[in-house]
Amino acid sequence: MSEKRLITPRKLSGFMELEPAKQILFDKMVEKIKNVYSQSAFMPLDTPVLEYSEILLAKSGGSIDKEVYAFKKGDNDICMRYDLTVPLARYVAMNVGSMSFPFKRYQIGKVFRGEKAQKGRFREFVQCDADIVGLDELPIVADAECLSIVDKVFKALGLKILNHISNRNILFGYCEALGEGEKTSDILVVLDKINKIGKENAVKELLEMGVSSENSQKLIEITLKCGKFDDILSEIENLSDNPTFQKGVGELKEISSYLKALGVDENCYVLDLGIIRGQNYYTGTVFEAMMPEHPEFLTVCGGGRYDNLAGYFTDKKLPGVGLSIGLTRLFDLMDSAGMLEEVKPTNIDLQIIPMGDTLNECLSLKSYFGGTIVCDINYENRSFKSKMKEANKKQIPFILIVGENEVTSKLYSLKNMITGEQYTLSKEDCLKMVEGKR
Repeated sequence: MSEKRLITPRKLSGFMELEPAKQILFDKMVEKIKNVYSQSAFMPLDTPVLEYSEILLAKSGGSIDKEVYAFKKGDNDICMRYDLTVPLARYVAMNVGSMSFPFKRYQIGKVFRGEKAQKGRFREFVQCDADIVGLDELPIVADAECLSIVDKVFKALGLKILNHISNRNILFGYCEALGEGEKTSDILVVLDKINKIGKENAVKELLEMGVSSENSQKLIEITLKCGKFDDILSEIENLSDNPTFQKGVGELKEISSYLKALGVDENCYVLDLGIIRGQNYYTGTVFEAMMPEHPEFLTVCGGGRYDNLAGYFTDKKLPGVGLSIGLTRLFDLMDSAGMLEEVKPTNIDLQIIPMGDTLNECLSLKSYFGGTIVCDINYENRSFKSKMKEANKKQIPFILIVGENEVTSKLYSLKNMITGEQYTLSKEDCLKMVEGKR
């Protein structure tokens, strides 16, 4: 008889798997974010994990990006979603005739990217997105609303952020004004990485692509402007009369006014013209939120305006603005930095321990308690002492002992595992005590 070969249990790299206690913390963060989105009048949407490849790959002209998980099932070419924005565009394009605008939706779900797994970079991760989509037009106040939601979300999470806000029209227009309009896309690629490569290397790359020395210095100088919103606006508003440049200035002035009206603390955001965000679909407002006390976290939330959301799927103009939080990455960074609150090994408030033939009574009690508190029964065939040790190990705050006398009298022995006190109470009083100590 051949021996059974055991398969070594192992997990793919880049896929987070939390122990239950930490999953509870993760779920609490999700719930807080969801509450902010819901209270801000955004509606939930849950699109499929799998989409037709021609939908997800529309931006790349149908070629399969190396980071996309793609496969064939029957005659269908299928991809796993790599973000939540393209599925949103597909959904809006499919339902534009029956929708009311502006359409405010939030979606919290997993996305998949087949990139190299490393610290802070996952192949499967949870994104928490909120977007506002308009039909034909979308007022700039929607941008300010999304920015205020970023502020609310991180306040709800108890995290201090500084939101770096800009408008791509500033650099678009400035490039045109300097006579470098044809090189704008390449110039922005260089300016977007100036903090990584440094000023000297940025100038070198600009010179290599044919930008004059004078213009290179001007582009670097404006890109590095960062500070109080109104102060930076005053510095730049007269730098150029280029229409695109002035459009960006005007939109930023509007946003400044709206953020004040929305009550967003001016110490929680800055105007940072170095925020470009590499994705080409951004057309105006862009932002990246960072945590000043943890600069090593880099960007913890980002987003912006895109005026051609569903251009691959419909001729209708559907401008949008949105934000995205990579929660898996943020949670992992907080965990590594020791920022997570201490949690118990379990969320159980009360554990019932049967003594003798009292399991049916225990089940009835579990049903009674279950609608109000988290209650469980230890029905394993083990000694009372070992059950108490297990409850203590799990840091369960209350134990209810149910023997035959308790079944008869309907008075139960409730033990507070923290103080060691023990009470004889009715089930109603037991519930009140446990609920009062939660």
